[in-house]
Amino acid sequence: MEERIQKILSQWGIASRRHAETLILEGRLKLNGKVAVLGDKADPIYDLLKLDGKLIESNKKPQLLYMLMNKPVGVICSCSDSQNRPIVMELLPNSLRKGIGIHPVGRLDMNSSGALLLTNDGNLTLQLTHPRYHLPKKYEVMVRGNFTQKILKNWRQGVILGGRRTLPTYIEILNNNGQYTNLKIILTEGKNRQIRRIAQQFKLDVMKLHRTAIGPISLLTSKASNLSIGNYRLLNSSEVNTLKYLTKLFHNNVIKH
Repeated sequence: MEERIQKILSQWGIASRRHAETLILEGRLKLNGKVAVLGDKADPIYDLLKLDGKLIESNKKPQLLYMLMNKPVGVICSCSDSQNRPIVMELLPNSLRKGIGIHPVGRLDMNSSGALLLTNDGNLTLQLTHPRYHLPKKYEVMVRGNFTQKILKNWRQGVILGGRRTLPTYIEILNNNGQYTNLKIILTEGKNRQIRRIAQQFKLDVMKLHRTAIGPISLLTSKASNLSIGNYRLLNSSEVNTLKYLTKLFHNNVIKH
């Protein structure tokens, strides 16, 4: 049965659909000896697919892996970068960089740090990045400026961003010395650079933005220590099952409604 190449690579754990499109545009994928183009379809049983000259075989699917990284500031959430900026893949060992489809799930901007999921499970990536689905994400944020109770109230209620009001947001003031304010923020939606854009509306400068958790997946590895900046760990089976359960629950609910 023929399917789009992007879907095949995703199902085989070679790359997410978005990354597969990038591979095709870069001319790295060949279908039956010819450079593949967007829109091409293939039948895994009869057609030959090669990535970087290496034959992709359906009976040799890589093991599905799920990881949490503590991304440093200054690193791009991408598998490649045309400007040669540092990318998260360079923080992984060579054995995980190529050939098995590991990729970041979602985005965390270059100037932010913290929790980032990586996997080669294309189906889970597709579900986690669904436009209508967002796991609650926890952040530690430091802003500079006059942070008032009025700002706190308005931010909690939601503000107009990109022509639409944001969902109510959990915000807690951890401390405030008059010049700098440390906040705990939990988002249940994922608008691009949401925290920074809202802070700018309130004439606040974001000095630090660090994501500490994505849903049930936390940088806290024990009661005493956190996953250190630049490092990663494999998710345990309970964490993986919880992610899959939550996404399945959401998507079943979307279909019913």
